[in-house]
Amino acid sequence: MHQNNTGVSTYILHLKADEPEFDRVYLEHYAALHHYAYTLLEDSAHADEIVQDVFLKILERNGPISIHTSLKAYLYRSVHNECMNYFKHQKVKQKYQQRNMHEADNHTDHALGKLQYREFEQRLLQAINQLPEQCRIIFQMSRFDELKYAEIAAQLGISIKTVDNQMVKALKRLRQQLADYLPLLICFLIKIFK
Repeated sequence: MHQNNTGVSTYILHLKADEPEFDRVYLEHYAALHHYAYTLLEDSAHADEIVQDVFLKILERNGPISIHTSLKAYLYRSVHNECMNYFKHQKVKQKYQQRNMHEADNHTDHALGKLQYREFEQRLLQAINQLPEQCRIIFQMSRFDELKYAEIAAQLGISIKTVDNQMVKALKRLRQQLADYLPLLICFLIKIFK
């Protein structure tokens, strides 16, 4: 904890997946953050995903994070922001679906949309299959089997932090490899949780 010239306290957060501090912060705050996300989303699975994404983003940061409030306030604000992003993505998804419904009236455009989606599906499967084996298995268990990180860790006999690390790698690689299909990728990831 540092204090600057204005008297505002700054907390420096530097969590790494292979340190006990990460597990402590995760376990200490998970339940309350999940409850908060659930009050906003009214969906337990999405609330769990939001909280896990907040911690994944912390792990993805290369350097320390300067927090000008408390750690608890920072985590709550992060969960709130992720929930707002989720709502924005839902709006994008609705607009995308409305546009697709409109395009269905025009047979040529509809056929083109189907072709583009098939191409996206092929690229997605290729990208998933190109992930390292453990990374691919963990991604599929999380995204397709809808297992929580603790359940994946228990089934594979690995730590939660290893699951977190592998998910960070998987999501980062998929975002890079499917950058041209980002709106479709977002819709796909939202759709598999419905």
